[in-house]
Amino acid sequence: MRYFAVSALSHDGLVRDHNEDSLAVGPWTTSATTTLTPQMLVFPSDDSLMVAVADGLGGHPCGELASTIVVQELSRLGNWLTDEASVRSALERCNSSVYDAADRDPTCTGMGTTVAGVVLSTDGVVVFNVGDSRVYGMAEQDFVRLSVDDSPPLAPGETTTSIVTQTMGGNDNRITIDPHITTLPVEPAGRYLVCSDGLTDAISEDAIASLLRRHHGLEAAVELWRAAMQAGGPDNITIAVIEVTGDGSND
Repeated sequence: MRYFAVSALSHDGLVRDHNEDSLAVGPWTTSATTTLTPQMLVFPSDDSLMVAVADGLGGHPCGELASTIVVQELSRLGNWLTDEASVRSALERCNSSVYDAADRDPTCTGMGTTVAGVVLSTDGVVVFNVGDSRVYGMAEQDFVRLSVDDSPPLAPGETTTSIVTQTMGGNDNRITIDPHITTLPVEPAGRYLVCSDGLTDAISEDAIASLLRRHHGLEAAVELWRAAMQAGGPDNITIAVIEVTGDGSND
């Protein structure tokens, strides 16, 4: 039988005074808190599994609330997420929920968050994102970015940017979103990484790929976190390493 094994953690980093990232793995969520120990959760592939990371916008109020709203809504809708249309509808609902919450509390006007994630099933993997949180895939030794950053092109010499051109919420007036959504086949022994930019701004994609080639499961999640911390931990760091295990039979 095939399983989806998810190793996940979320941490403040070394610079921020609190965590505005949130994480959902199926029905399990952690909302704007630090996981004192990394978590491994294993799910049979009989049902689809949603994994998502949301990164509350810095420089805006209530970022931790915005990211919490999105992951909790996605987690609640998890069993309903089966294809691109259902994922798009869920993300649009999340966007509205962030604006609704801001309408109820004027101190949160302009709050927003990014989101990135996957919906895994035996039929395929639906990859989605809004903003600059990312999804990567690894099959054999090939490491590929599957998400699409909502950021302007980098200027010569730049390796990162804090500018995000599309978010969930994040504006005084309601703006609709156009999520990046694509469907790919699930590799029999495939691996996926969903993360906030606290990882990808701290260490290069080559470094991430190298660590994933050398480590698996909880060890991979911890080593990625450790590398980001050794690079200064400039932002909140949230990581979910997903591994497809088993032989795909019904035994």
